[in-house]
Amino acid sequence: MRVDIWSDVVCPWCSIAKRRFDAAVAEVGLDVDVRARAFQLDPSAPPGTTMTVLEAYEQKFGGADRSRRLVDKLTAAAAAEGIEFHLDRALRANTFTAHRLIWWAGQPGNDLDQDAVHAALMEAHFRDGRNIADTEVLADVAVTLGADRDGVEAFLAGDGGVSAVDHDLEEAADRGITAVPTFVVDDTWAVPGAQDRDVFVKVLRKLAAKTASV
Repeated sequence: MRVDIWSDVVCPWCSIAKRRFDAAVAEVGLDVDVRARAFQLDPSAPPGTTMTVLEAYEQKFGGADRSRRLVDKLTAAAAAEGIEFHLDRALRANTFTAHRLIWWAGQPGNDLDQDAVHAALMEAHFRDGRNIADTEVLADVAVTLGADRDGVEAFLAGDGGVSAVDHDLEEAADRGITAVPTFVVDDTWAVPGAQDRDVFVKVLRKLAAKTASV
């Protein structure tokens, strides 16, 4: 079974949903080929911004009280899945280059694990408050996972992965994906949103049975 996951590194529900999805896959016992696909929630974010996520939420959702309630809800949901969020220190970020790094990690012959890079970038953003629009931060994350610094810095300085990320964004639009996470199974069935683990279990079992009967 192949599952393409459209998500963004700065999407808190994407982090939570991926943890639930992984738990469901383990429970069902499926062999799943997971592909990370790019989506940008905030493509207009300037690369050098120092605005915090909390400040961005205040602008987007109408004030400090509403944004604080949302942050508390997200933090609690993440904690329930064993994920540590510190959204008061997370920075608004343009994620295009981060998606390029994730794409690079998934290329044949690369020693990096794409899923591990994706998770580490989310951790750097949500837990550590690092600016994942900064290429030095991206290189640091890749190096901690085994990448050669010279190699990853050379990649980030070039235009590798640009067309691949653009393709993911265009395909998301073509598929009508307007929110993330969205899980697409075997290029056919779409499962949108941060579903509970039990929902993922039911969906995976149903789709596995359907695939086996074809």
